[in-house]
Amino acid sequence: MKKIALVAALAAASAAPAFAQSSVTLWGRINTSVESQKVGSADRKTVMQNNSSRLGLRGTEDLGGGLKAGFNLEHGLDSDTGAASGGTTFWSRQANVELSGAFGTVRLGTWFPDSYFSTVDRTSNHNHDTGTSSDNLFASFGFGARTNKVGYFSPTVGGFNFIGSVRAGEGSGPRAYDLSVNYEVSGLHVAGTYAQNDKFGASAKRKAYGLEADYGFGPFLVTGYYQREEVDGFKSRDIGRVSAMYTVGQSEFHVNVGGTKAGSDAEFRFGGAKQYTVGYNYNLSKRTKVYGFYTKTDYNGPGVPDFSSLAAGIRHNF
Repeated sequence: MKKIALVAALAAASAAPAFAQSSVTLWGRINTSVESQKVGSADRKTVMQNNSSRLGLRGTEDLGGGLKAGFNLEHGLDSDTGAASGGTTFWSRQANVELSGAFGTVRLGTWFPDSYFSTVDRTSNHNHDTGTSSDNLFASFGFGARTNKVGYFSPTVGGFNFIGSVRAGEGSGPRAYDLSVNYEVSGLHVAGTYAQNDKFGASAKRKAYGLEADYGFGPFLVTGYYQREEVDGFKSRDIGRVSAMYTVGQSEFHVNVGGTKAGSDAEFRFGGAKQYTVGYNYNLSKRTKVYGFYTKTDYNGPGVPDFSSLAAGIRHNF
């Protein structure tokens, strides 16, 4: 009897992988606008503007025992021509594999820094921080952006979680580190972030510290972030942005204002800048919206032209 039970147990164990569940999803976003743009003193021009359109594949496999494997492949494309928006690289936006369980998630590959998603992506939310109205002031150059790295995503405990990633540099770029700590409860989200690029060749060491908060109550959402950028050999730079959204029915009304003083990045070494955007979204469904916005960035430094755009567009997720 014991032998029969043992054989049955071994057979069940060997058959377990056959019952693992897997799925692959094709998804994407087409976001295109028609805009009247003005750069510096040049005449206004009408432009068909791509707003970070993309095509992606993602998949998961349930390995049993609470363990899952997954992958993400994301291609950026120009919605008007079909050309790859990240150059000739097909998976130009994200390409990674991961293993997750009760311990959290370990990810290997390329993806955008989570210090960005915990701050700018939540604050500049009228068009998902894409296109000409995206945040022009935030310090995100480098910091392991879409380069090979290893990351860890913790489980959420008591509303807290943290995400960290390390880029080795691979001999062709600087080492980079990115960290975000998040707390979310009852409509409130608070984040602290840190990003660093080590010195490599002639490039200087860079650091950025950030704080973000957003709070939703009734039809209102108010958000804001503060960031300090430090680059060896240059004056540090402070950046700030606040935004608000009011929702009524299928309509969203947005306002977004940011500013920075003279500091580290090339365009800010001889003067600061300010940017403001007002926008309106009408959600035709959960996946489709029409929108309009006006955005303007004023640069105080010489040699950097001001920019403004009046836009109307359509975004569809699939």
